[in-house]
Formats: sequence, structure tokens, C-alpha cells
Amino acid sequence: MSQVVSAVIVGADRLGNIPELLKGHNIAIKHHISGREPAHQKKTLQLPSGTELLILLTDFLGHNVMKTFRAAAQKSGVKVLACRRSVCSMKQALDQSGYCANCPLAAQQGGPVPQKLTSGLVRR
Repeated sequence: MSQVVSAVIVGADRLGNIPELLKGHNIAIKHHISGREPAHQKKTLQLPSGTELLILLTDFLGHNVMKTFRAAAQKSGVKVLACRRSVCSMKQALDQSGYCANCPLAAQQGGPVPQKLTSGLVRR
């Protein structure tokens, strides 16, 4: 059984089909934040504990909100994934980040494989 990655999504009022796509990539949505509140632009923002992945939906966020959440993720050591709010864009960003659903290495190792590991395989 593969390990489920806990994610926080920032942006958009509704997620549409994105939760089903994430579930197929072993990613569980821990929290969804619309990013509309002025408090989300503060510099002292903290992500919920246990967050392993921060997903920013860039077409529904202002620059200050994105900057604040990126800083909070960097401070916590959380990986950041930025994409538009569409299933196609999300799937492409997940695949490029190493969260591919059909990756044979992910199935063998019990979780997503970072892109750095797949590109650094020994070739003979």
C-alpha cells in the first residue's frame, strides 16, 4: 500500500474534478483555502501541521497571497506545486513533479518518486 501525501490547496472557490485526480495520485486534500481573505496576505502565515505538499492554483490567486504561502512552505520545508485550476494543468504539474499515478517506480517504492530520482537513473 502506498503512502498518502497530505496537501493544502490554495486558490479557487470550488475545486471541481481536482479531488478525484489527486486521489488517483495518492494525495489527500487536508485543507482548501480560497485565498480571498486579507489575512492570507500576512507575512506570518503558517501551514497546518502535517502538510507535505502545497498546491497553488495560480489563476485564482494574487501575487501577495502566493508569495506569503510560498514563504510559509519554504519555512516549513513543504514542497510547492503551482498550476492553473484545470485537471489537465494539474495532471501535467503532478507528472513533472514526480507524482505520476502510473509510474512503476512509485508502485515499487510505495509512493511518489521525485523527478530528480527518475532523471538520475544509471544508464548503461
